[in-house]
Amino acid sequence: MNHVFPKDFLWGAATASYQIEGATTEGGRGATIWDVFSDTPGKVLNGDTGDVACNHYHLYREDVGLMAQLGLQAYRFSIAWSRILPNGTGTVNEAGLDFYSRLVDALLEKDITPYITLYHWDLPQTLQDTGGWANRATVDAFTNYAEIVARRLGDRVNDWITHNEPWVVAFLGNELGIHAPGLKDLRTATQVGHNLLVSHGMAVRALRSCLKPEAQIGITLNLTHFEAATDSVTDRAAAARQDGYINRWFLDPLFKGAYPADMWELFGSDVPTVADGDFDLITEPIDFLGINYYSRGVIADDPNGGVLKTRSEFPEGEYTEMNWEVYPEGLYQLLTNVQNNYNPPALYITENGAAFADEVSADGQVHDERRTAYLQSHFAAAHRAIEDGAKLKGYFVWSLMDNFEWAWGYTRRFGITYVDYTTQKRTLKDSALWYRSVIQENGF
Repeated sequence: MNHVFPKDFLWGAATASYQIEGATTEGGRGATIWDVFSDTPGKVLNGDTGDVACNHYHLYREDVGLMAQLGLQAYRFSIAWSRILPNGTGTVNEAGLDFYSRLVDALLEKDITPYITLYHWDLPQTLQDTGGWANRATVDAFTNYAEIVARRLGDRVNDWITHNEPWVVAFLGNELGIHAPGLKDLRTATQVGHNLLVSHGMAVRALRSCLKPEAQIGITLNLTHFEAATDSVTDRAAAARQDGYINRWFLDPLFKGAYPADMWELFGSDVPTVADGDFDLITEPIDFLGINYYSRGVIADDPNGGVLKTRSEFPEGEYTEMNWEVYPEGLYQLLTNVQNNYNPPALYITENGAAFADEVSADGQVHDERRTAYLQSHFAAAHRAIEDGAKLKGYFVWSLMDNFEWAWGYTRRFGITYVDYTTQKRTLKDSALWYRSVIQENGF
């Protein structure tokens, strides 16, 4: 079957500042929660840190050259807040703005459209010291930061994402402690999530006030397609709770102006404090919703399974190095469900990809057939969703290159470009060469 995408479909790749930039003490950059978390023994596998990462801060021109070689039409990257405002507020660090300005110019020289994510998890540590995202003052600090970046880059950048995966920031970082800042408190997590949503709405308003009228502004959520482990009433209810926790807890406020009632009841005294007017801010109209999708969840009822009373099952199938099931059908289900239930004006896949144990072969190449197959099957699922009414406008593969994979350090490779972390040599994997042909043909 031929999979030809709409003629204006956008093909890109994505990265995040802390995962690739390195140069954590250069150019006036301040410390972030991820610098502190990574330096804390036992938090990141092998004691890895983002201090050097892919050295993109120094090698960005080479990396933009790689993007051009692949024919990428768009590049989604994040700004390190602490490069712009080392303490989160206060005096602007012009050297940080200059770096991103040079990066934007390099992209535009190669006809690559920049998509900027303003927050991809690397909160300035100074703000965490006063309560982080649980402190309402951080909402104002973020809005101020967003406006500073927009005023500097908005003459050349049209496409903006406020936050990447607020669920991860809130719950992995503040309830489960797996990510920075490493806290374990559900009440803090729900407040962090709420304040992230409020800051999104305030930033959208601030961006609208200083960007060109045609600017496109959205937010990116990590969403998962959930299925019940069995057809029992209890397992179906468990899958609905998991869907409420990951998906609806953020989708409902953004598009319906309220938290899902079933989850509000479930969280009990751990629900966030909501101020008058918050939902007016949270529902500020956006131009698109970004979706990060990797796998499905198969959920069973479990009385001992924490607040949600659920557990994940792992049916037979193919799994990536992250132990995530390869399940492209979940992407189709997710896109069509989100379109039908929330009707966002446009959708982008802002991340999708897979980690496999890649190695450089004797011929100097990286033959990652499983990643190529993963991407092809997910592109096909996306194509089918478009045919069935999903307003999907573009696709960003995660990731442009191997990088620092958060708590997994450098042990998981998601890139379509192989990075030798010792020499910083980049090698385009077979999946990248295949992706280049997809972009050229706008399909496969």
